Amino acid sequence: MIQLDILAVGNLERDEEGKILEANSTSVLIRTPDRLIVVDPSTKYMKPMVKTSFKQIGVFPKDVDTVILTHSHRDHVENLGFYKNAKVYIHSGASEEIPGATVIDEEEFRICEGVTMVHTPGHCPEECSVFVEADRRYVIAGDTIPLEDNFRKNVPPALNSDPDLALESIKRVRKYADVVIPGHGFPFMAEW
Repeated sequence: MIQLDILAVGNLERDEEGKILEANSTSVLIRTPDRLIVVDPSTKYMKPMVKTSFKQIGVFPKDVDTVILTHSHRDHVENLGFYKNAKVYIHSGASEEIPGATVIDEEEFRICEGVTMVHTPGHCPEECSVFVEADRRYVIAGDTIPLEDNFRKNVPPALNSDPDLALESIKRVRKYADVVIPGHGFPFMAEW
């Protein structure tokens, strides 16, 4: 059975003009029978929370064998060095190179049984989500869906490279997900 654990719940704060004041991504651990996968290592600010979560779960960061980056923005990748033994995956199209990362070109790439990287561009060209088949169908959405409001109101992320593509990606997540884990917030049920 696949289990998901939230290592740190991210946040996204803007001023009145919409300028980002603070951004820290949500970081998720996926435990499969034979893999330990982290999606989005988040920021240095979140590292103490991530460490505490690992202690509570009873898993060591050194045992994480895979890291999936939903995209290459700083607020999602700063703690990458914390997972020294992990193979890192990112979708092609990133404007910033991630040294040592395996670049995926496929629309869908199976990491292991029940865990698939799915290209969901719009926020940026390399944006991907992680579709997980566990007790429910989960989508770790990164900034495909940065906040629950983007999903509920069907609006693209405020920062996007292609708003129409972003809406198509939200639609793809909506079609699959029972539970959505947004890039900057708490998990929520796709249907209420």
